[in-house]
Amino acid sequence: MSRPVFTAHTTGSAPAAARPTMTAIERTQGHLPTAVGLMAESPELLKGFLGAVAVFDSTDLDPVAREVVVLTVATRHECHLCVAMHTATLTRHDAAPELIEALRAGRALPDRRLEALRRLTVAVLDHRGAVPDEHLDAFLAAGWQPRHALDVVLGVGAYTISTFANRLTGAPVDPPLAAYAWTPGR
Repeated sequence: MSRPVFTAHTTGSAPAAARPTMTAIERTQGHLPTAVGLMAESPELLKGFLGAVAVFDSTDLDPVAREVVVLTVATRHECHLCVAMHTATLTRHDAAPELIEALRAGRALPDRRLEALRRLTVAVLDHRGAVPDEHLDAFLAAGWQPRHALDVVLGVGAYTISTFANRLTGAPVDPPLAAYAWTPGR
């Protein structure tokens, strides 16, 4: 079996249940990302992912902190599309180039507090949620609250959906994100 089994739907070819969501995304972004067209094959997946992202975006984590979680998940899951997309997001947030480079490379971050967040995210992924006490203690010692640890779990869950879906479908990096392309192991 080859990857062409997945269709990059347009609003005209997508299942009816996915069309309103796709139309809203196209209106907001000015184009329909190919990954959205691919996820639209399962309207429930598309809606579930976007719903989880909306909830994650409403957490107490600031936008840069949320992107630290997302890029950590994306690099660990080797989702080239997610890394490109969220590099663009961090760039729009005027994040320091050193922060972006370190996240893309999976290296320690220059900011101590954000590094504690990145390390907890890695621990959640590596230990499937059963984070050893020393990791959680280090996270809290960096000034984070217990609720933020749970927000990390939410972010990991939300973005595991997209990274896995993008990898399964072979979602490409669309032209607007080409400048942020990423290759695993780089």
